[in-house]
Amino acid sequence: RKASVKGGGAHNCIGLPEIAQPSDNKQLDLIALDEALTALEQQHPENAQVIKLRFFAGLSLEETAAALDISRATAQRKWAFARAWLYGQLHD
Repeated sequence: RKASVKGGGAHNCIGLPEIAQPSDNKQLDLIALDEALTALEQQHPENAQVIKLRFFAGLSLEETAAALDISRATAQRKWAFARAWLYGQLHD
């Protein structure tokens, strides 16, 4: 059921490591990544905090939720939103 097109099965799941790694032999533009993170922090500060805690501090989803005093489900939603937002910014 989840793999059906209606259930979102046509979409590919992209993790932050795939966003941050160069593809097609392109070098990662660290300046573009920094600018995207800065823009995310200005527009969605709590989502940027989730990225920083998960990706840079290496916290788990549960640890991130506890650190920000939010539920695990909210942390998961913010994590998914921030990854998609950054992907969109870096792959325009």
